[in-house]
Amino acid sequence: MQKTSSKDSKTSQRVIKKYPNRRLYDTDTSTYITLAEIKQLVMDSESFAVVDAKSGEDLTRSILLQIILEEEASGSPMFTAPVLSNIIRFYGHAMQGMMGGYLEKNMQALMDMQAPMVQGVMGNNMFQQMQEHMQKQTEQFLGTFGIKR
Repeated sequence: MQKTSSKDSKTSQRVIKKYPNRRLYDTDTSTYITLAEIKQLVMDSESFAVVDAKSGEDLTRSILLQIILEEEASGSPMFTAPVLSNIIRFYGHAMQGMMGGYLEKNMQALMDMQAPMVQGVMGNNMFQQMQEHMQKQTEQFLGTFGIKR
């Protein structure tokens, strides 16, 4: 992994080192940063990796899950208990690998629909219809594996 300025090419990754004292050190800015600042990197579509300062182990997923956990606890959760239960049921299931791809593809579709020109055209009602459609698709997909909401 390379240390690269955020002003450089988006193909290079910014490296955040996590120390045993739980502090996060941004090698790009040579400063300690918070989870809120890492969340901002995500929001800004910055490419980064969080690594253990001692072992070099990639901790990016763990840090991202920690941010999601904090967001979920902040009062307006995105995931209901039934959704989380269904996700857990896929661990160890033969379809576990496919589920990750399915979720990733649908998340990307949502992100693509948020493009500025679509936002101006799409009213609140259309967004709700799209959300309901995706919910039905997900329920049908999960239903094929015997998982009901």
